Parts: sequence; C-alpha cells; structure tokens
Amino acid sequence: MIGALPPALARVRRVHVGSTNGPKLDAVRGALAPYLPALDVAGVPVASGVPDQPVGFDEIVAGARNRARAAMAGGGCDLAVGLEDGLVEIPAAGRHAMNVGCAAVTDGKRVALGFSAGFAYPPACADEAVARRAPIGELFDALWARARGESSATPSALGLGNVGRLSAGVLPRAEYARHAVVCAFVQWLHPDLYPAEDAA
Repeated sequence: MIGALPPALARVRRVHVGSTNGPKLDAVRGALAPYLPALDVAGVPVASGVPDQPVGFDEIVAGARNRARAAMAGGGCDLAVGLEDGLVEIPAAGRHAMNVGCAAVTDGKRVALGFSAGFAYPPACADEAVARRAPIGELFDALWARARGESSATPSALGLGNVGRLSAGVLPRAEYARHAVVCAFVQWLHPDLYPAEDAA
C-alpha cells in the first residue's frame, strides 16, 4: 500500500519524457500513476548523445541521463525521465548480446537510475548490431519478417516491441520499460535512504 509521498513529490504535476515514442510514454505513465494519479506526462524530442545503437552499460546509462537532462532543460516540468535501451555482451551466456533498458529520473538537481530485466536477442541480428553499431530494431524487424513471415509498416519499437514479439505478447515494450522507471523512482520515494546523485 502506498503511503504519504515525500513533500517534494507531492508537488509534482508534470513530467517530461525525453522521447516521443508511444510505448516509452506509456511506460512512464504506468510507472508513476500509482503514486501520482493526476500526473500530466508529455514527450519531448531530444537527442540521446550516444550512438544509435548503444553498446555497454556506460553508453546505455549515458543515453538515459542525457535524455532526462535534456527533457528537464526545456522547462515546464517538475520531473523528467530518460529511457535508453542497449546491448550488453555477456560472455558467460554464450556471447549473447542481452538487451538492457535504463531509466533516469531527474528534477534537474539530482538523478536516480533504474534498470529493466535483460533478454537475449537472436545472434543473427545481435552480432551485426554490436559489430556495426546498426540499430537492433531495424535488424530484428527484418529477421522477424524473414523467419516468421510477419512484417508491419510500423516498426515494432513503436508498438509491441521486440521483447513483446519474442515473449509472444506477454511482456510488451511499455511494460518492460515500466519496470526500469519504477526501479529508478524508488530513490525518489525514499530520499532519506539514498544520497543525492548530482544531475549535472
């Protein structure tokens, strides 16, 4: 059961998301609605500041932080959220490239990070994405069309998502990203337990 919010959160009315991607906006709405049901969430087109295909935790985290900071810098919001997915090579998992998502939540003074679960992409697209830094979404959509005979005029990233397709619809992209936002938000719910990380 959700108790009283910290005073700083009780005043939050508007959140900007460093993206106009529908599933990312849905992820933020879904993550924050239990705490802030009257919240207004809006997408802001910003640059991630990292390669189109981030590889490794450093680039994934940098992309999320950059998106959150840029969305906050535009003004007109109380909090900003950045979401960035990328690939992490895990040698112990048979060299599979695992997708990991990161969420960064900031008020312009401090930032908190959270992560999604990880899932493995098929090597047929992941290896090329890592080697050439080619966007995994496009490679996966092409692989899916060849292997399953299913194609769409809309990229999967704008709908069910790649994790949604791979999980047979059980874990759509918005739900996958929602977990990362909740995991970042726990630090805002308990500011007395977490030292503030400078957002600069």
